[in-house]
Amino acid sequence: MLELADPWILLLLPLPLLAMRLLGAEQMVGGAIMVPDRIGGAMIAAEERRAGPTDLRMRRSVLCGVWALLLLAAAGPRDLAPVSALKVTGRDLAIVLDLSGSMVRDDFYLNDRQITRLEAVTAVGADFARRRGGDRVALIVFGSEAYYAAPFTFDVEAIAKRIDEAVIGISGRATNISDGLGLAIKRMADSDAASRVVILLSDGVNNAGATNPRGVAELAASMDIRVHTIALGPKDLSTAAEGERGVVDAATLRAISDISGGESFRVRTTDDLAVVAEALDRLEATDGDGLAAEVFRDYWMWPAGLAVCLGLWLGWRELS
Repeated sequence: MLELADPWILLLLPLPLLAMRLLGAEQMVGGAIMVPDRIGGAMIAAEERRAGPTDLRMRRSVLCGVWALLLLAAAGPRDLAPVSALKVTGRDLAIVLDLSGSMVRDDFYLNDRQITRLEAVTAVGADFARRRGGDRVALIVFGSEAYYAAPFTFDVEAIAKRIDEAVIGISGRATNISDGLGLAIKRMADSDAASRVVILLSDGVNNAGATNPRGVAELAASMDIRVHTIALGPKDLSTAAEGERGVVDAATLRAISDISGGESFRVRTTDDLAVVAEALDRLEATDGDGLAAEVFRDYWMWPAGLAVCLGLWLGWRELS
């Protein structure tokens, strides 16, 4: 339905009539510019004398029409454009991604090609993020330290791009699970979302930071934040040979999810990682109400263009 953005501007419509009544026609005419005879002043004066009452009424009518059209354009005629509403879930979801040195190990396969753990995670993780339409998603990365890589946003494509661009070493090469999870919880502390969820992925053993991961999980549980954990890597700490490198502490990650009310997943292959992404989609469904938004289609250019055309026509008529 057509409406005006600023309808009060139309209150200025009678301004020219008020000016004519208050100032008087003689005063308004007396304000004309004096044109020297040598550049056509005498000819213009003669044309003014030949103009009859009908011409003057027509000129005033056109000028009033131009005034009305300009005011209509300034008032902003518009209508509500049909747009698809963004489905919102009322959920804040933080993806906490391990970028420690062990993520460089090339013990995963994708399309019969040997790839690093990081390549496997970015390939599946970016696609997972793109499917989170309706969630407010953030990205946190950790190694020796934890960093806020992307703030909470509905722009899931931006999050996916950040995951695609993740590189090892930016946050140190150790594995500080506690600080990664702790930073996610801190960022959610002031959130008023109906549901707050952390997805924590690690391929190692917590070997940095002063906090116990289980203690951080208890804090998450006290704040009603669910933590789903993904233990990435072919070998577990509990079954690997003593001193073996590149193993994942699946037991600790499972304890974190159990304490906080989340789910724990074990990933040994790229196919496992894809299955986990689909399982998380089911656990944290993205259906929700449409986000209220109004997008208008503007029409001010039509009355403005017509006013310009009338003004040019009147000027051409006066000169011809």
